[in-house]
Amino acid sequence: MEARRRFIAALGATALATPLRAFAQQTPGKIPRIGILLFNSPQIDPVTPLIEGLQALGYVDGKTVKIEYRYADGKSERLPALAAELVQLKPDLIFAYGGDVAPHAKQATNSIPIVALVSNDPVQSGLVASVGRPGANVTGITLIYDELAGKVLELLKEAVPEISRVAVLWNPNHADPVPNSARPSGPQSRMAWDCNRSR
Repeated sequence: MEARRRFIAALGATALATPLRAFAQQTPGKIPRIGILLFNSPQIDPVTPLIEGLQALGYVDGKTVKIEYRYADGKSERLPALAAELVQLKPDLIFAYGGDVAPHAKQATNSIPIVALVSNDPVQSGLVASVGRPGANVTGITLIYDELAGKVLELLKEAVPEISRVAVLWNPNHADPVPNSARPSGPQSRMAWDCNRSR
C-alpha cells in the first residue's frame, strides 16, 4: 500500500512541476508559493512523497519554493474556510489532495491554478469539463475514470483469457457510483459483473 501511495504522490509532484516551470519562466527570481489543501493532515495524508518528488525536481520548501499547508483534521465542514484562507495567501498554485477536497479549492478561486489528485471521476463530480480538456483553472490526476474502466476489463480479459467473472469491491459512500462503462455489454461480452453495494 505504501508503494502505491508513493507512486501516486510522485505523479502529483510531476503534475505540479509543469505549472511551476511555467511560473519560473514568467517571473524569474520570484520564489513560487504552493498552497496544499488536505482533508486530514500532512502526517496522515501521504504528501511526503509529493514533497520528496518536488525536491527531486529542484523545488525545496523554504529555498526554491514556499509551501503553505491547510488541513481540515478530518472535518469536511472546515474545507471551504481553509480553501478561502489559502486563496487569500495568493499562492501561485494550489494542490488539492482528494475528490472531497478539490471542489472546495475550485469554489474558492477561478484564477489560481489548481492541481488536484482525486480518486473519483473528475468529470462526473463536476470538477472539470473533460479529462482531455479540463478547462478553467483545474487540472490533475484521477485514479478512477469511468471511460477507462471498460478498457481495464478488456486488458484483464486479454491477459487472462480464461477469466469469466470479475468481482468489484466498492464503497457505496464513495463520491462515484460504480463505473458504468466497465459493465460488460454487447453479444461478445461473456464476463459477469458482480457488484455488491451492501455494506
